[in-house]
Amino acid sequence: MVRGAARQRLPRTGPASRAPGPAEQPCRKRKPRTEFALKEIMSSGGAEDDIPQAERKTVTDFCYLLDKSKQLFNGLRDLPQYGQKQWQSYFGRTFDVYTKLWKFQQQHRQILDNRYGLKRWQIGEIASKIGQLYYHYYLRTSETSYLNEAFSFYSAIRQRSYYSQVNKEDRPELVVKKLRYYARFIVVCLLLNKMDVVKDLVKELSDEIEDYTHRFNTEDQVEWNLVLQEVAAFIEADPVMVLNDDNTIVITSNRLSETGAPLLEQGMIVGQLALADALIIGNCNNQVKFSELTIDMFRMLQALEREPMNLASQMNKPGMQESTEKPARRENPHKYLLYKPTFSQLYTFLAASFKELPANSVLLIYLSATGVFPSGRSDSEGPYDFGGVLTNSNRDIINGDAIHKRNQSYKEMHCLHPGDLYPFTRKPLFIIVDSSNSVAYKNFTNLFGQPLVCLLSPTAYPKALQDQSQRGSLFTLFLNNPLMAFLFVSGLSSMRRGLWEKCQDYLRKINRDIAQLLTHSRSIDQSFLQFFGDEFLRLLLTRFIFCSATMRMHKIFRQETRNYPESYPQLPRDETVENPHLQKHILELASILDVRNVFLENTLDDY
Repeated sequence: MVRGAARQRLPRTGPASRAPGPAEQPCRKRKPRTEFALKEIMSSGGAEDDIPQAERKTVTDFCYLLDKSKQLFNGLRDLPQYGQKQWQSYFGRTFDVYTKLWKFQQQHRQILDNRYGLKRWQIGEIASKIGQLYYHYYLRTSETSYLNEAFSFYSAIRQRSYYSQVNKEDRPELVVKKLRYYARFIVVCLLLNKMDVVKDLVKELSDEIEDYTHRFNTEDQVEWNLVLQEVAAFIEADPVMVLNDDNTIVITSNRLSETGAPLLEQGMIVGQLALADALIIGNCNNQVKFSELTIDMFRMLQALEREPMNLASQMNKPGMQESTEKPARRENPHKYLLYKPTFSQLYTFLAASFKELPANSVLLIYLSATGVFPSGRSDSEGPYDFGGVLTNSNRDIINGDAIHKRNQSYKEMHCLHPGDLYPFTRKPLFIIVDSSNSVAYKNFTNLFGQPLVCLLSPTAYPKALQDQSQRGSLFTLFLNNPLMAFLFVSGLSSMRRGLWEKCQDYLRKINRDIAQLLTHSRSIDQSFLQFFGDEFLRLLLTRFIFCSATMRMHKIFRQETRNYPESYPQLPRDETVENPHLQKHILELASILDVRNVFLENTLDDY
């Protein structure tokens, strides 16, 4: 992720890219650091002449692998953050050395204990680095299976208590290593929706921080307490709880499953485009975040991924990752996660993604950002005259909500205007804008005739609706978990699992019918149909229409048109978001939940 004003001691993360898998590539040999190795041997108490040559070589080889692994790992941060090819060989060498190092310490544990003085926290540090490698590889490839591998190594550290003796040593830097391990482990568990583990880890981390700050007079106590506050807010962000019969919370996943996207019926004429790249940009003030991942970014990230599979079953033999046997449908779109990027950073990543976009592929841009509004009237009404959304200006925002220009002689330089995206409409482009000035992106002009769609959030929400903006946008929640969003706007805060699953089944039926409405429409813009062949985009489009139809039928949303989502090009309302058949489905869903009273029965009569 692009780093913004990060204040917490969390792992450095890089943006995602796509690659076949961690290759087993030999690293270049160099002269081992013999003097360093012998120094370590001597420090264990024995005279050099008394140590068998084989054991001396074991320690020397271990020191070489350890030194080499540290060099390669530290070099990861110097790799370019964008582009999909430059980093692959370097990652291959790093994986190779860490694999050898891990096996080496397992095979020669007794010698390393006796002659090198290997400590358990050092083994834990190696395992932690491997976990970080898998996490970074997930960010580079967007393949969720690598999250499972990172979880395995992090979990082993905890189960085997590799860091248990750290607190007995009077070295605060070792305790910080342990705290950072906990923070990284929590990030991986959040991404895997392992909330029960997250809660256990948070408790353990809290105890560790308390012990750390009690024993050492540290300056970073506030930072670590902030980490605890942020993760606590993050896991409580969902506005609705799903409960088992014993009142335990059900953990739901919002990644694409086998039954997630509505299937295309035989004879449906849709495009063959595939979503290949996505830029997920978060720049909302005061929104819940953890490790440079806002709750909106987190939700959109999961909406663009499939459920993880076990990596071992995918790659059960050498070279499997490059085989044509690997099902192409498993592939996730490659993602860049940009937290509070500057305009220049955002544009650099856009250009890199645009350059490497494969043929017949789609670039998706998701903007969750504060609105920047135009000041006064302009002589023209071009793509730079309606404002846009804020990029990171590295300065405080007045009143935290929106920027209004005081000086009318120039435009806000830190604003991403619709016109800034014009160069990238030379290829198929799918844009989602969640902002108080999302409507600025209605003023697009499709200059190049390529498929182009913008899904735009409401610019305001009803005052009667409890303000949840800090816990994430309602619009993005609809795109991520439409049933939870529907429950929230209906005034429900909890639900039994059986009823939840019944409603999910009914929502899948609604999605199927929305898909038919779109593909059977005679007046819909062809851009929508061009994108409809991709599973992820098809699901986003059907959820967008469900969101729009729900808000248009909801009594408190109908007070202002600002409360409705919009799109570019405009959807034919009578055939989609105001279709009587869809409205009937929404009322039926409301009846199942016993909340039909919050919706209008005869909405068409009110127009």
